[in-house]
This record gives sequence, C-alpha cells and structure tokens, in this order.
Amino acid sequence: MWVVDDDRAVRFVLAEALRDAGYAVQAFDNAHAAVQALEGGPDPDLVFTDVRMPGMDGLAFLDALKARRPDLPVVVMSAYTDIASTAGAFRGGAHEFLSKPFDLDEAVALAARALPERTEAAPTPEPEMGDALVGDAPAMRELFRAIGRLAQAPLSVLVTGETGTGKELVARALHRESPRARKPFVALNTAAIPAELLESELFGHEAGAFTGANKRHVGRFEQADGGTLFLDEIGDMPAMLQTRLLRVLAEGEFFRVGGRELIKVDVRVVAATHQDLDALVREGRFRADLLHRLDVVRLRLPPLRERKADVPALAARFLAQAARRLGTPAKRLQPDALKRLEKHDWPGNVRELENLCWRLVALAPGDSIGLRDLGSALRGSEGRDTQDWPRLLAQATREALARGDEGIHAALRERFDQVLLETALETSDGHRQRAAESLGLGRNTLTRKLGASRPSRTRRS
Repeated sequence: MWVVDDDRAVRFVLAEALRDAGYAVQAFDNAHAAVQALEGGPDPDLVFTDVRMPGMDGLAFLDALKARRPDLPVVVMSAYTDIASTAGAFRGGAHEFLSKPFDLDEAVALAARALPERTEAAPTPEPEMGDALVGDAPAMRELFRAIGRLAQAPLSVLVTGETGTGKELVARALHRESPRARKPFVALNTAAIPAELLESELFGHEAGAFTGANKRHVGRFEQADGGTLFLDEIGDMPAMLQTRLLRVLAEGEFFRVGGRELIKVDVRVVAATHQDLDALVREGRFRADLLHRLDVVRLRLPPLRERKADVPALAARFLAQAARRLGTPAKRLQPDALKRLEKHDWPGNVRELENLCWRLVALAPGDSIGLRDLGSALRGSEGRDTQDWPRLLAQATREALARGDEGIHAALRERFDQVLLETALETSDGHRQRAAESLGLGRNTLTRKLGASRPSRTRRS
C-alpha cells in the first residue's frame, strides 16, 4: 500500500495509522518518485494520493497508475473539495475521494473496503469545468462526490432544495462533467410558462397546430437531443403534461403538437423542485410513476443556513464577480461585516447572498466593506423572519425529525438560548448588564447561560 503526499505531516500520520492497522505501507513525497518505483518493483495493492503536489499532480499520477493497472484502487485526497477535483478524480477511475482534514479511522476503514475491490478501466477524460459550486461544508463535500460519480451515468436525477440554493448549478455541473458536455444543456422553468403553452415549449408544434402557430417550433426536448434537459420546479407541471413527460422518459419519443412525425431523442433529464413531491403524490397532485422515473437518484442541496461556514468563500466569489461585471475595484469584507453575514439565517439562501454582494459592490464607498455598509440590507429580511419564527422553528423540528436526530428538544433549546443571548449582546455592543436587563435576566444568569452554550458551538479549525 502506498501513500503519496507532499505534506509530511499528512503522509506520516496516515502511513502510521495504516501500519497500526496491519498494512505494509510505503510513503512518497512526490508522484514522480512513486512512478519510478512502479518500474523497479511490485505494484501496490492500494494507493492514497494527494491532488495538489509540485511536479506531477495527483490526477496525472492517477492516469499513470490506471494506464498500468486499470483495476488498481486509488483513493484521491484533497483539501480543495471543488467539483473539478472530485469529478476529475472519479472520471480518472478513482475508487474514492477523501476530503482533508479526514478522520484516520475513516481512512483505515476505506482501505479495508477498497482492497477486495477492483475497478474497471478508466473512461476517457473529459474537459474539466470551472467552479460552478462553492462549498466546504460536509453536505457540499458529499454533493460534490455524488456529482463526480453520477456525471458519467445516464441516469435521471432529481435535485431537491429550497428556492435560491442553486439547483440549476447542480444540473449544469452534472452536464459539464458528463460525456454529453459537448451537446446542449437546455433549461426550462415549468412554473414560469403558462400551462396552455408548456406543452409546445417542451415538445414543439407544427405550423397551424393552433391559433398563432404560423411556423414549426422545435421544443426543448429536441433542442436538448444528445445533451441534458433541466426541468426546474417540476412539481408545478400540470397533470396532463405529466402523462406526456412520462412517455418520453420511458420510450424516448414523442409527437410535436399537431404533428404526425414520431420524434426520437436521446436526452438526460435532470429535474428540480423545492416542493415535497412525495407529499404531492399522496395528495394526488403528482404521478407516482413519473416520480419514480425522475427520482432514479435524488440529490439534496442544503440551504445556506445549514452551511454557514461556506459564507466567506461564497461572498468573496460574488464580490469578485460583481466587481468584474460592474467595472469597479475589488472589494473585501471587514471582519465585523463577515461575522455579521455568518450569523444571518439567509432565508433567500445563496441567491440572497449573491444579490447582497452585488448591492454592496455598487453602493458601498471604498474598497473595504464594514458592518455599517451592510445598513438595512440584512435587517430588512430579518424583520420579515422575526414575525414568522414559530414557522421556522417548526421547519427546523421537522428536518431534525426527518434526519433521525437525537436529543432534539435539548439541541433546539440550546440553540434558541444562544441566538437570544448573542443577539442581545450584539445590540448592546457587548455590554452584558444592558443585555441582561433587556432580556429580563440577571447579569450572572446571562453569564452562566453564555458559558453553558459556548462549548457546544462548532468552530472551523
């Protein structure tokens, strides 16, 4: 078993953990040395390799390994869990992608699972894409892994998530990392098209099919032939069209509206919704058989409030984009402003953060954005949420129950206290006595509650 990583600490710790588990391990600080070792000795039975290394990087090393031993399991490691890295690794035939920092027990367990397995020959690599999604939270890492695996498979995918989370970005990533990347990606928001026009938009129509149809119209399915069709807000599709869509998914053929020619297409469908389709099926508003066709694989895109650690990276990206588009100097967030953004619950999700960054670039004076520059941009949206906090609490409870969390009452109560206390401190500029008085608490009680809540907070190292 080999460990290849230019980071001495990672190389040493991982190699020692694998040796403690009973494996014979050889470690290399660069990929060139490992390639040379391939020529002079027996092949390893498993390889752990970093992605970013001087000289030959991990993905090029993966190609060299697979050219020699297509069945060799290779675990690719990286602290940069973007789609290009993960999808590139899986395209190259990686057995698994391990995000740094990782748990050593997880790595050892992965080695135990990988050794009996052999993978097929690596597919031909496709051009890599740029970062369409940004995130380092565990849920996003898992999403990137799933995109990397699914991109090569011609399966229908259902993307779920709240409005503004970036579901179309997931669909575009699946397309761009797939063998269909050179074919069209066609998107259609089914909720934005009137019901009486949606059939024509999807399947096209012949001249004279209805009043105003003066010439033939090619629908979205034909436009996407060979590529990917993204159907957003699929839960709003009328029942009659659900039946037609089901047939296309099952048989790959249809008639244009008013047409007699059978049109055959090869289209991968990625659908998305913010609604609970299972509930719609139970209510008789969505076909169960259509859901089964669409929901071959389901990907959940988490709301921004569940991955607040990603806010700094997202904000930096959006600020840079806005500055380039508006032709203004780049702007950065001061620590107090960034801290405030990380505390916000983002009811509008990533789209809300993106819009905020564009406003800040356009309106904030100077190159540095402070807490004062945020102004009422956040307070306005928070004011709407304040009146609706019981609904948000109910939603958080439902999500925790759906995940099977334990100790839900204690966790939510602790979170409630934490938000209450920190908000009072923030509005009183950190003055504990004033914060306690505003909440109707004694200063000692507030201090004790702060002490009880702080150790449980999750911090990024």
